[in-house]
Amino acid sequence: MTSRLDGKVALVTGAGQGVGQGIALALAEAGAKVAVTGRTLAKLQDTCNLIEARGGQALAVQCDVKDAASLSACVNSVVEHFGGIQILVNNAQEVPLGALLQVSDDAINAGWESGPLATFRLMKLCYPHLKGDGSIINLATSAAKRWDASYYGAYSAVKEAIRALTRAAACEWGRDNIRCNAILPLALSPGLKGWMESNAAEGERFAASVPMKRVGDCEQDIGRFVVLLCSEGAAYVNGQSIGLDGGQALLG
Repeated sequence: MTSRLDGKVALVTGAGQGVGQGIALALAEAGAKVAVTGRTLAKLQDTCNLIEARGGQALAVQCDVKDAASLSACVNSVVEHFGGIQILVNNAQEVPLGALLQVSDDAINAGWESGPLATFRLMKLCYPHLKGDGSIINLATSAAKRWDASYYGAYSAVKEAIRALTRAAACEWGRDNIRCNAILPLALSPGLKGWMESNAAEGERFAASVPMKRVGDCEQDIGRFVVLLCSEGAAYVNGQSIGLDGGQALLG
């Protein structure tokens, strides 16, 4: 294992599968102790088993990011177990997809509560522990930069709120040596993989729309960049929104 993040403690939400799991694995590979959180304990334990099989240290914490008390208990458990938190990755998100006339209030509320509100709450809960040597990585989406925003409006709206919170935290907390950045990943999560396999022709066209002609790997392409963003090599990177999608979206 490498030592770029040796001695650091990371908290990753939604780490039972997909991008969250990939980020957790990469952080552990770089030497961090990783607390993985989510609703399904069995999935979290699978991630912990993968980390421990590589020689890393991991802690599974069952948590509902839409519940303020659950988030507070989660942070307390991580600090009690590992002694602190230096890295926070807000990945968990319920996704309200569909045409605007079809997306329900309940779906929007779930997207808001699991995304921007949970991100806001966790950043504040972790702030005292991050002061002095902290890095926050929030997950946004390049869907907000699509050439055709149809069916992605509600999802993009909650994710763009996360980008706004990211920029504000970067500006307000930079003096406390807390860096806050957002990534906009495209990776082969279980959901995307299932869709591409079920819609082969459309899936091929989607992959072809990426200049690099492939969809990213959750650990190798997304997780490893998160490691870089949390390391000394990115010590002056703050308040940025960074596309990790092989060049598919035009950020501006």
